[in-house]
Amino acid sequence: MTVLDDADLLTQLREEAFGLGFSLFGVTRPRPSEHVAFYEAWLASGYHGEMAYLGREDARARRAQPATSLDGARSVIVVGHEYGRGTAAESTDTSVTDAVIARYARGSDYHEVIPERLQQLLSWLDARVEGGVRGRSLVDTAPILERELARRAGLGWFGRNTMLIHPRRGSYVLLGFLMVDVELDVTPAFEADRCGTCEACVVACPTGALLGRNEAGAPVMDARRCISYLTIELKGPIPRDVRSAIGNRVFGCDICQEVCPWNARFASPSGDEAYAVETTPHTLVDLADRLLHLSEKGYRRLYANSPLARPKRKGMLRNLLVGIGNALASGAYGPDEHSAVIDVLERALLDDQPLVRGHAAWALGQTDRGSSVLRQRVQVESDPFVRDEIEDAIASD
Repeated sequence: MTVLDDADLLTQLREEAFGLGFSLFGVTRPRPSEHVAFYEAWLASGYHGEMAYLGREDARARRAQPATSLDGARSVIVVGHEYGRGTAAESTDTSVTDAVIARYARGSDYHEVIPERLQQLLSWLDARVEGGVRGRSLVDTAPILERELARRAGLGWFGRNTMLIHPRRGSYVLLGFLMVDVELDVTPAFEADRCGTCEACVVACPTGALLGRNEAGAPVMDARRCISYLTIELKGPIPRDVRSAIGNRVFGCDICQEVCPWNARFASPSGDEAYAVETTPHTLVDLADRLLHLSEKGYRRLYANSPLARPKRKGMLRNLLVGIGNALASGAYGPDEHSAVIDVLERALLDDQPLVRGHAAWALGQTDRGSSVLRQRVQVESDPFVRDEIEDAIASD
């Protein structure tokens, strides 16, 4: 096997990564985390909500020591895979009756796309290092502080929106990691904070999830109020006090990225075809109607290779019903459309899942035409959560 000198190897490794479709590349060491104290304080504040896996003792210990994710780890190759296409306005030019899905989730699941390419990168490296290379690809598959490693490798800085931002690529970037047991040359860390005094993301967040920077300069988010958390990670009911703020965002949220100047004006976003944006958005009602006709098994089959599989059928219907309720409250549906909307909500009110029935009741409560339906249903509904939603909707009429 040919053994290349370090500088030559790093250059060719970068070129190979770019050839595989990655647009950002860097290398760092798996040394202990510098952000453990902040992370522990964030957990202690309860900002992680129901994401209990983030606070497990073994996971916290491994995040503090990235090298534990691969025995003998000497280097971490960090890559960025872009999913943003066109301008920031592209994903906001929709009707309030459309179902808005976060950009990264409109195509293939990145968990299926990035690991395969990282394995190709590992094979390339293994063939060029005497004695071979052992490695492990990580894409949300190990407890590491991903953005910290990416910043160390030079891929960007922590923005106020808690995203990693690159000055020429912005933040529409998915991160992938390849831990290897050889010592590669490292790339310079990204030291600057280029957010300056800008607080566009903090101001624009409709639910107040972004809390600015703490005394140490680290960006803070209360995930419990983040629309991405509420529509993806939260398994139960969406709290009533944030439902109206969610609008028609039914899976994830890009608002804090869309208003970021580094995405809107300075960056030159592209994106892999694997994450191609659908040309025709689904309406809230049409998509809800389709899912109501599916079983959970049918839903899993439909979204087998999509991030939309994560909230499952009941979670996605919950999100859609909140969107429909918000569209009703805004007066977006004309007289000719109202009957079709009410029909979908009535069927959702009879769904097997209490989570779906409860949010259907809330949505019906956003129109005076839902009152009679709710009064009939409350007489036979046995689930406490659903009854409470129905009674609250009737009382608000």
